Amino acid sequence: MDPANPSQLQEIAERLRSPRPADRMLALAQLRDVPAEQAVPLILQVVDDENLQVRSFAVFALGVKQTDACLPKLVEILTRDPDYSIRANAAGALGYLEDPRAFEALVRAFYEDVEWLVRFSAAVALGNLKDPRAYDVLLRALEGPEELLQQAAIAALGELGDLRALDHLLRFAQSEDWLVRQRLAQALGNLPSPKSVSALNYLAKDPNDSVAATALDSLRRLRQRGFLEAGSPTAD
Repeated sequence: MDPANPSQLQEIAERLRSPRPADRMLALAQLRDVPAEQAVPLILQVVDDENLQVRSFAVFALGVKQTDACLPKLVEILTRDPDYSIRANAAGALGYLEDPRAFEALVRAFYEDVEWLVRFSAAVALGNLKDPRAYDVLLRALEGPEELLQQAAIAALGELGDLRALDHLLRFAQSEDWLVRQRLAQALGNLPSPKSVSALNYLAKDPNDSVAATALDSLRRLRQRGFLEAGSPTAD
Protein backbone atom coordinates (compact mmCIF):
# COMPACT_ATOMS: atom_id res chain seq x y z
CA MET A 1 0.00 0.00 0.00
CA ASP A 2 1.33 3.42 -0.94
CA PRO A 3 2.09 5.88 1.88
CA ALA A 4 -0.68 8.36 2.59
CA ASN A 5 -0.44 11.89 1.33
CA PRO A 6 1.13 14.17 4.02
CA SER A 7 -1.73 16.65 3.67
CA GLN A 8 -4.23 13.84 4.18
CA LEU A 9 -2.44 12.72 7.34
CA GLN A 10 -2.37 16.28 8.61
CA GLU A 11 -6.10 16.62 8.07
CA ILE A 12 -6.74 13.35 9.93
CA ALA A 13 -4.45 14.40 12.78
CA GLU A 14 -6.33 17.68 13.16
CA ARG A 15 -9.66 15.87 13.27
CA LEU A 16 -8.32 13.55 15.96
CA ARG A 17 -7.66 16.63 18.09
CA SER A 18 -11.17 17.97 17.59
CA PRO A 19 -13.30 18.41 20.73
CA ARG A 20 -16.18 16.75 18.87
CA PRO A 21 -16.28 12.93 19.22
CA ALA A 22 -17.94 12.68 15.79
CA ASP A 23 -14.90 14.30 14.21
CA ARG A 24 -12.55 11.92 15.97
CA MET A 25 -14.65 8.95 14.82
CA LEU A 26 -14.54 10.24 11.25
CA ALA A 27 -10.77 10.57 11.47
CA LEU A 28 -10.43 6.98 12.62
CA ALA A 29 -12.61 5.86 9.71
CA GLN A 30 -10.37 7.80 7.31
CA LEU A 31 -7.38 5.78 8.54
CA ARG A 32 -8.87 2.63 7.01
CA ASP A 33 -6.81 2.95 3.83
CA VAL A 34 -3.71 4.42 5.46
CA PRO A 35 -0.73 2.04 5.85
CA ALA A 36 -0.32 0.64 9.36
CA GLU A 37 3.03 2.31 10.06
CA GLN A 38 1.44 5.71 9.48
CA ALA A 39 -1.97 4.91 10.96
CA VAL A 40 -1.00 3.35 14.29
CA PRO A 41 0.74 6.42 15.80
CA LEU A 42 -2.43 8.39 15.07
CA ILE A 43 -4.70 5.68 16.48
CA LEU A 44 -2.64 5.62 19.67
CA GLN A 45 -3.46 9.30 20.20
CA VAL A 46 -7.11 8.43 20.87
CA VAL A 47 -6.95 4.87 22.20
CA ASP A 48 -7.38 6.29 25.72
CA ASP A 49 -10.04 8.78 24.61
CA GLU A 50 -12.62 9.89 27.18
CA ASN A 51 -15.42 9.01 24.74
CA LEU A 52 -16.29 5.32 24.95
CA GLN A 53 -17.24 4.97 21.29
CA VAL A 54 -14.03 6.61 20.08
CA ARG A 55 -11.99 4.42 22.40
CA SER A 56 -13.78 1.29 21.21
CA PHE A 57 -13.21 2.13 17.55
CA ALA A 58 -9.53 2.87 18.21
CA VAL A 59 -9.01 -0.42 20.04
CA PHE A 60 -10.58 -2.32 17.15
CA ALA A 61 -8.33 -0.46 14.72
CA LEU A 62 -5.23 -1.64 16.56
CA GLY A 63 -6.21 -5.22 15.76
CA VAL A 64 -6.52 -4.39 12.06
CA LYS A 65 -3.55 -2.05 11.60
CA GLN A 66 -0.77 -4.22 12.88
CA THR A 67 2.62 -2.92 13.99
CA ASP A 68 4.95 -3.80 16.86
CA ALA A 69 3.23 -1.13 18.96
CA CYS A 70 -0.19 -2.79 18.86
CA LEU A 71 0.35 -5.89 20.98
CA PRO A 72 1.69 -4.25 24.17
CA LYS A 73 -0.95 -1.53 24.06
CA LEU A 74 -3.80 -4.00 23.59
CA VAL A 75 -2.49 -6.17 26.43
CA GLU A 76 -2.37 -3.08 28.65
CA ILE A 77 -5.96 -2.20 27.76
CA LEU A 78 -7.15 -5.77 28.32
CA THR A 79 -5.52 -5.76 31.73
CA ARG A 80 -6.30 -2.28 32.99
CA ASP A 81 -9.18 -0.55 31.24
CA PRO A 82 -12.03 0.08 33.71
CA ASP A 83 -14.73 -0.47 31.08
CA TYR A 84 -15.51 -4.14 30.44
CA SER A 85 -16.66 -3.52 26.85
CA ILE A 86 -13.29 -1.97 26.01
CA ARG A 87 -11.49 -4.90 27.61
CA ALA A 88 -13.62 -7.25 25.51
CA ASN A 89 -12.75 -5.28 22.38
CA ALA A 90 -9.06 -5.49 23.28
CA ALA A 91 -9.33 -9.27 23.62
CA GLY A 92 -10.98 -9.46 20.21
CA ALA A 93 -8.31 -7.24 18.67
CA LEU A 94 -5.57 -9.46 20.11
CA GLY A 95 -7.22 -12.36 18.32
CA TYR A 96 -7.07 -10.45 15.03
CA LEU A 97 -3.33 -9.98 15.52
CA GLU A 98 -2.88 -13.78 15.58
CA ASP A 99 0.29 -13.22 17.61
CA PRO A 100 1.12 -16.12 19.99
CA ARG A 101 2.62 -13.61 22.44
CA ALA A 102 -0.97 -12.63 23.31
CA PHE A 103 -1.70 -16.12 24.65
CA GLU A 104 -0.90 -15.56 28.32
CA ALA A 105 -2.79 -12.26 28.54
CA LEU A 106 -5.87 -13.85 26.96
CA VAL A 107 -5.71 -16.84 29.30
CA ARG A 108 -5.50 -14.53 32.32
CA ALA A 109 -8.49 -12.58 31.05
CA PHE A 110 -10.46 -15.78 30.59
CA TYR A 111 -9.73 -17.03 34.10
CA GLU A 112 -9.64 -13.78 36.06
CA ASP A 113 -11.96 -11.21 34.49
CA VAL A 114 -15.31 -11.02 36.26
CA GLU A 115 -17.27 -9.98 33.16
CA TRP A 116 -18.63 -12.73 30.93
CA LEU A 117 -18.25 -10.61 27.78
CA VAL A 118 -14.51 -10.27 28.34
CA ARG A 119 -14.19 -14.00 28.98
CA PHE A 120 -16.26 -14.71 25.86
CA SER A 121 -14.02 -12.48 23.72
CA ALA A 122 -10.89 -14.02 25.23
CA ALA A 123 -12.10 -17.52 24.36
CA VAL A 124 -12.88 -16.54 20.77
CA ALA A 125 -9.50 -14.82 20.48
CA LEU A 126 -7.70 -17.92 21.74
CA GLY A 127 -9.26 -19.80 18.85
CA ASN A 128 -8.10 -17.11 16.42
CA LEU A 129 -4.54 -17.53 17.69
CA LYS A 130 -4.70 -21.24 16.75
CA ASP A 131 -2.26 -21.90 19.57
CA PRO A 132 -2.44 -25.55 20.69
CA ARG A 133 -1.79 -24.45 24.28
CA ALA A 134 -5.34 -23.08 24.32
CA TYR A 135 -6.92 -26.55 24.21
CA ASP A 136 -7.22 -27.07 27.97
CA VAL A 137 -8.53 -23.55 28.56
CA LEU A 138 -11.18 -23.91 25.90
CA LEU A 139 -12.17 -27.34 27.13
CA ARG A 140 -12.80 -25.84 30.55
CA ALA A 141 -15.09 -23.24 28.94
CA LEU A 142 -16.86 -25.98 27.03
CA GLU A 143 -17.52 -27.99 30.17
CA GLY A 144 -18.67 -24.97 32.18
CA PRO A 145 -22.28 -23.94 32.84
CA GLU A 146 -22.32 -20.69 30.81
CA GLU A 147 -23.95 -21.22 27.41
CA LEU A 148 -22.36 -18.22 25.73
CA LEU A 149 -18.91 -19.35 26.80
CA GLN A 150 -19.74 -22.81 25.50
CA GLN A 151 -20.57 -21.26 22.12
CA ALA A 152 -17.26 -19.40 22.08
CA ALA A 153 -15.38 -22.55 23.06
CA ILE A 154 -17.06 -24.64 20.36
CA ALA A 155 -16.05 -22.15 17.68
CA ALA A 156 -12.54 -21.75 19.08
CA LEU A 157 -11.91 -25.49 19.37
CA GLY A 158 -12.91 -25.78 15.74
CA GLU A 159 -10.32 -23.14 14.88
CA LEU A 160 -7.65 -25.12 16.73
CA GLY A 161 -8.50 -28.21 14.68
CA ASP A 162 -7.52 -30.53 17.52
CA LEU A 163 -9.31 -33.86 17.04
CA ARG A 164 -9.10 -34.58 20.77
CA ALA A 165 -12.00 -32.13 21.15
CA LEU A 166 -14.32 -34.09 18.90
CA ASP A 167 -16.05 -36.30 21.47
CA HIS A 168 -16.47 -33.31 23.80
CA LEU A 169 -18.07 -31.30 20.99
CA LEU A 170 -20.43 -33.93 19.63
CA ARG A 171 -22.59 -33.93 22.76
CA PHE A 172 -23.88 -30.52 21.62
CA ALA A 173 -25.38 -31.94 18.41
CA GLN A 174 -28.79 -32.14 20.10
CA SER A 175 -28.58 -28.87 22.00
CA GLU A 176 -31.91 -27.06 22.29
CA ASP A 177 -30.18 -23.82 21.26
CA TRP A 178 -29.90 -23.58 17.48
CA LEU A 179 -26.97 -21.16 17.79
CA VAL A 180 -25.02 -23.84 19.65
CA ARG A 181 -25.84 -26.36 16.92
CA GLN A 182 -24.78 -23.88 14.26
CA ARG A 183 -21.46 -23.21 16.02
CA LEU A 184 -20.91 -26.94 16.19
CA ALA A 185 -21.69 -27.41 12.50
CA GLN A 186 -19.14 -24.75 11.63
CA ALA A 187 -16.48 -26.17 13.95
CA LEU A 188 -16.84 -29.70 12.59
CA GLY A 189 -15.79 -28.46 9.16
CA ASN A 190 -12.30 -27.99 10.62
CA LEU A 191 -12.18 -31.44 12.24
CA PRO A 192 -11.89 -34.09 9.53
CA SER A 193 -13.10 -37.38 10.95
CA PRO A 194 -15.77 -39.99 10.14
CA LYS A 195 -17.50 -38.87 13.36
CA SER A 196 -17.58 -35.30 12.06
CA VAL A 197 -19.11 -36.40 8.76
CA SER A 198 -21.77 -38.43 10.54
CA ALA A 199 -22.66 -35.51 12.82
CA LEU A 200 -22.72 -33.06 9.92
CA ASN A 201 -25.07 -35.29 7.94
CA TYR A 202 -27.33 -35.30 10.99
CA LEU A 203 -27.11 -31.51 11.36
CA ALA A 204 -27.73 -31.01 7.64
CA LYS A 205 -31.28 -32.22 8.32
CA ASP A 206 -31.72 -29.79 11.22
CA PRO A 207 -35.13 -28.05 11.33
CA ASN A 208 -33.32 -24.71 11.58
CA ASP A 209 -32.29 -23.57 8.10
CA SER A 210 -29.17 -21.77 9.32
CA VAL A 211 -27.89 -24.89 11.07
CA ALA A 212 -28.60 -27.08 8.06
CA ALA A 213 -26.90 -24.65 5.66
CA THR A 214 -23.83 -24.40 7.88
CA ALA A 215 -23.59 -28.19 8.09
CA LEU A 216 -23.78 -28.52 4.30
CA ASP A 217 -21.09 -25.88 3.92
CA SER A 218 -18.84 -27.76 6.36
CA LEU A 219 -19.34 -30.96 4.39
CA ARG A 220 -18.31 -29.10 1.24
CA ARG A 221 -15.20 -27.79 3.02
CA LEU A 222 -14.24 -31.28 4.11
CA ARG A 223 -14.62 -32.47 0.52
CA GLN A 224 -12.46 -29.60 -0.74
CA ARG A 225 -9.77 -30.60 1.74
CA GLY A 226 -9.80 -34.08 0.24
CA PHE A 227 -11.29 -35.78 3.28
CA LEU A 228 -14.51 -36.73 1.50
CA GLU A 229 -14.48 -38.41 -1.87
CA ALA A 230 -16.70 -36.83 -4.52
CA GLY A 231 -19.14 -39.73 -4.27
CA SER A 232 -19.18 -39.96 -0.48
CA PRO A 233 -22.66 -39.94 1.03
CA THR A 234 -23.64 -36.55 2.38
CA ALA A 235 -26.93 -34.81 2.95
CA ASP A 236 -26.69 -32.68 -0.20
